[in-house]
Amino acid sequence: MRIGIDLGGTKIEVVALDDAGEERLRRRVATPRDDYAATVETVATLVEAAERETGKRGAVGVGTPGSPSPASGLIRNANSTCLNGRPLQADLSRRLGREVRIANDANCLAVSEAADGAGAGAPVVFGVILGTGVGGGLVVHGRLLVGANAVAGEWGHNPLPLPGASDLPLPACYCGRHGCIETYLSGPGMAADHLRHTGYTLAPEAIVQGAQAGDAACEATLVRYEERLARALAGVINVVDPDVIVLGGGLSRLERLYRNVPRRWGEWVFSDVIATRLLPSRHGDSSGVRGAAWLWPSPGARDSGLVRTNA
Repeated sequence: MRIGIDLGGTKIEVVALDDAGEERLRRRVATPRDDYAATVETVATLVEAAERETGKRGAVGVGTPGSPSPASGLIRNANSTCLNGRPLQADLSRRLGREVRIANDANCLAVSEAADGAGAGAPVVFGVILGTGVGGGLVVHGRLLVGANAVAGEWGHNPLPLPGASDLPLPACYCGRHGCIETYLSGPGMAADHLRHTGYTLAPEAIVQGAQAGDAACEATLVRYEERLARALAGVINVVDPDVIVLGGGLSRLERLYRNVPRRWGEWVFSDVIATRLLPSRHGDSSGVRGAAWLWPSPGARDSGLVRTNA
C-alpha cells in the first residue's frame, strides 16, 4: 500500500492507494498554524490512522511547499514558513520508523496528472499550483525533472514578466524579493491586488462571486489576474514548450481561466502557432496527494523516472 500526504498551508490530506492505484481511504484535517512540531505530529497521526483503518502498513510519500535542499536536507522556499530550515524528511522518517519520501507539492501534482490525469499520454506536462502559494512541476516523457539544484519548475518565484502600471508597486514576497509571480497569482495575491485597487478586502471566492453578480471592480480584478497568468505562462511556454499545462490548487477551479488565458498568452509567446493546451487537473484537489503516493513504485518494481525525487 502507498500512503500519500498533501501538506498544505491550510489543510493536510492523506490518501491510501492499493497496489493497483485504487483509493482506499482519504482524510483531511486543518494544518496547525505556524507550529512545526504539531505539523509533524499531525502528519504522523494521519498515517497511523490510515494504517489502522486499512489494516496495512504503507510506504509514505509527502508533498510539501518548498523542497528539501540537496545539500542539507532542510526544507527551503516554503510559503508555510515554519517548515523552512527544518529536517522534515528526517523528522517524519524518525517519527514513523521508516523511510519517507518528500517532493514539492507542485511536483506531486505534475506526477499525478502526467500518470493518469489531464496530461496522461502527453510528452511534456507542466503542472501548476495556484493556491496559497504558486509553484510548478515538470514531467518530460514520463520523467519528473527535479534538476541539478532541485528547483525545476519553480516558476512562482520568478519575477512577473513585463510589469506595467497596474502591477506597481511590486509587492513584497516572503522570500525577500519583490514582484514574484506568487505575489500576484496566489489566492492571497489576488486578494491583495483587489485591496490595492479598490480599498476593499475580499477573499478570492467573494471576488469571483462579485464578478459573477456584475460587480465591475471584481471583474477588473479577475481580468488583471488572467492577463498576468497569461504573461507568466507565456514565459513557461517560451522556455519549456509543454504540450499540456495543468492547473491545480483552489484558483484552478475558476472555469473562465481556461477560456481567457489562452486567448491572451499569444501576445507573449514567441511562435506563430500555439498548440499548448491549458487544462484543469483531472483529479482536482486529490492530484497533489495522489502524486505524493506515487513517489513510491509498485511493490517489487524498480523506481521509474516518474517517481524519481532528490530524496
